Amino acid sequence: MRSASIARFLGCAGLILCGSFATAENWPQFRGPHFNGSSTETNLPTEFSRTENVRWSADLPGPSAATPAIWGDHIFVSSTSPGNDELLALCFDRKTGKQLWKHEIAKGTRQDTRSTFAAPSPVTDGKVAIFFFGNGELVAYDFDGKQQWKRNLQNEYGSFAFQWTFSTSPLIYQNRLIMQVLQRDTPVNGRGLADKVNESYLMAIDPQTGENIWRIIRPSKAQAESREAFTTPIPYQHDGREELLVIGGDAITGHDPATGKELWRWGTWNPQRIGHWRHVPSPVVGDETILICAPKKDPIYAVAAGGKGLLDDSSIRWISTDDRNLTSDVPTPAFYDGDFFVLSDLRKMLMRVEPKTGKVKWEVKTPGLKKYEASPTVADGKIYVVNFAGDVVIFDAETGEIINNVSMDDPSENNVRSSVVVSGGNLFIRVNHKLYCIGK
Repeated sequence: MRSASIARFLGCAGLILCGSFATAENWPQFRGPHFNGSSTETNLPTEFSRTENVRWSADLPGPSAATPAIWGDHIFVSSTSPGNDELLALCFDRKTGKQLWKHEIAKGTRQDTRSTFAAPSPVTDGKVAIFFFGNGELVAYDFDGKQQWKRNLQNEYGSFAFQWTFSTSPLIYQNRLIMQVLQRDTPVNGRGLADKVNESYLMAIDPQTGENIWRIIRPSKAQAESREAFTTPIPYQHDGREELLVIGGDAITGHDPATGKELWRWGTWNPQRIGHWRHVPSPVVGDETILICAPKKDPIYAVAAGGKGLLDDSSIRWISTDDRNLTSDVPTPAFYDGDFFVLSDLRKMLMRVEPKTGKVKWEVKTPGLKKYEASPTVADGKIYVVNFAGDVVIFDAETGEIINNVSMDDPSENNVRSSVVVSGGNLFIRVNHKLYCIGK
C-alpha cells in the first residue's frame, strides 16, 4: 500500500490508545489494524512456552476459531462452553488477564463436527464490541459489558443456506458495521428458505444503534456450494476511492462503503462452474494488487486494484500456475514489508511473494504433520503461524528460516484455528481452553 493509504488506515483502525499503551497498536478485528494480518509492533518475543515468558494466562470455557479483538486495556473473545452448551461473549483485562465480564449469547454451540457457531471473530471501534455467531446472533456491548443492541440475521432474513456452519467475521469501517451473507440460492440439509430464493447480501449497520444503514443483494452465477463463502469483507482505498472487497460466489467485487453499490467485479476462477468450491480466504491487498486464493489446490490470482465495471482478464497481473505450491484453501494471506506472505494449508508451505509479479522470494515447508488453517500474523520481521495442535511456529520474514517452534496446547479433537494477535509488545495466543499473553 502507499504510505498515504496506510496513514489513513491507521486513523480508521483507531490506533491511538490510552494510558500506558499509548504507543501500542490495537488489534480491533480479524485481520488486525491494517486489515492485512500485519502490525507495526516491535520487540516481540520469540522465546516462550506455556510457562516461560508468560505475562498471564486465562482459562477459557471452550474452543473457538475466533481471533481475539483488542482495544486499549480490553480483550474481547468469542467462545463456546461445551459443558453448558452455550455461546459466550467474554472480556478480559489487557494488563492482568482478569475476566471483566461474560455474557451467554445463546444455547447450542454447533450443528456439525467441522466447526462451532463461535468461529467468527469479534470487532470493536473503541466504543462498542460486537460479537457475531454462526447461528445468526449479532450483539453489541459497551466496554463495561452493558448490552447496547441485539439482532439475529437468520430470524430477520432467513436461515443460512449453508452446507456446513456459516461463518464470517464482522468489520467496522467508516462508522459502519459491515456484514456479509454469501450463501446458496436453494436450501441444503434443511437449511435455507424453501418457498423462495435465498439471496446473498451485504449490509451496513450503525454500530451504536444496530439499525440498518443499507442492505444490498449481491448476485452470483456460481452453483451449489460454490455460492458459499466464509470470507470477511476487507476495506481498501485506491486513488482516493474507498471500497469494500468481497470474495465469494466465484467472483470478487468492490463496493462503495457509503451505499453498498457495486463498483466493479471480476470472475471467475471457476469457469466450469464446479459446484463444490466454497470460498474461505478473505481478500488481501498490497502494492495496488488484490490477491484472490481460489479454493482447494487451485491457483492464486492477482488482480490490479482500481477497476471499474465488469473486468476482463486483462486486469490479472499474474496467476500462480507455474508454482503449484503457491495456493491457499483456508488461511488468508498477510501483507507486510512490501510483500505477500501466503500460507498453504494443503501444500504445507509458507511463501513470500512479490505483489505485482508473483515472484516467490522464498518458500519453506511448515514443520510437523498437523495442518495449519489459522491465518499468518506478521510483525517485527517475524511470521507467526499456528497449527491444529496449537504449535506456534515463528519464521524470519526476511529469510523464511524457522526461529522457534513452541507447543502451546495438547492435541485434541478440537483443532486450533485462531491466529496469533499482536498488541502492546505482547503476543496473544488463543488455544482451546487458554488465552496466553506472552512477553514482558
